[in-house]
Amino acid sequence: MSPDRDPQELLAVAGELLDGVHDRFVAGVGSPSAVHKGPDDFATALDLELEKRLTGELQDRTGIAVHGEEFGGPDLDAGLVWVLDPIDGTFNYSAGLPTAGTLLALLDDGVPVLGLTWLPLVGRRYAAVADGPLLEGGLPLPRLTETSLASSIVGMGALNIDSRGRIPGPYRLQVLAQLSRVSSRIRIHGSTGVDLAFTAAGILGGTVVFGHNAWDNAAGVALVRAAGGVVTDLAGQPWTIASGSVLAGAPGVHGEILDILGSLGDPRAELSEGLT
Repeated sequence: MSPDRDPQELLAVAGELLDGVHDRFVAGVGSPSAVHKGPDDFATALDLELEKRLTGELQDRTGIAVHGEEFGGPDLDAGLVWVLDPIDGTFNYSAGLPTAGTLLALLDDGVPVLGLTWLPLVGRRYAAVADGPLLEGGLPLPRLTETSLASSIVGMGALNIDSRGRIPGPYRLQVLAQLSRVSSRIRIHGSTGVDLAFTAAGILGGTVVFGHNAWDNAAGVALVRAAGGVVTDLAGQPWTIASGSVLAGAPGVHGEILDILGSLGDPRAELSEGLT
């Protein structure tokens, strides 16, 4: 980041702006679908409203452009750019589940240097600059320490056995089955932001994210790294905004999950066999 940009100041401004939409976020719980985006994927009118508002305010206050989930924006791998998901866990939010929030990260040439995950419906606000510490409600949390998968709750992404996407449903089911043999519990929250923030905070020992979108992943990656966690893709390669997945965890847990994933082989293999 350019030496004339103070990351702590930018973090404070971003937090202030997210605080500013708290009441609107809470008031909109239960909002129905307004824009159909694909199978089981939609945006509410509030997604659009909050993205427009926060985009304008961030650009006005920081002079840095914003790339949002709903309206797009500048390239994510060149210079400074905010990446914003106004409502992560939209399906939960529309149904009235509290596992939903707003995700915001600042990227510097594609690398997350700030991360903020605001979860208004459960009263949690997580924020960090790249080198830590992880803050909850403005107060620093302890760094993650080495722990075991057997003693950990693990978050996992969406599971649809009939999915034929990049990471097919049958492979996801295998991941669930094998993790359940070792981990204390598996949880599917329906929100990547929740899973990554709770991993950074040590509530979850790790999380397996099947999605690839930067607006879902970048903020949480910044939080986990700042907390002393380990972040790769599901194959164990260093995570970048171009990665197709995320594996994040406390030291020790990450490695154990990676070993399990490695034993399952190529996610596409079972699907390919089924089509032959």
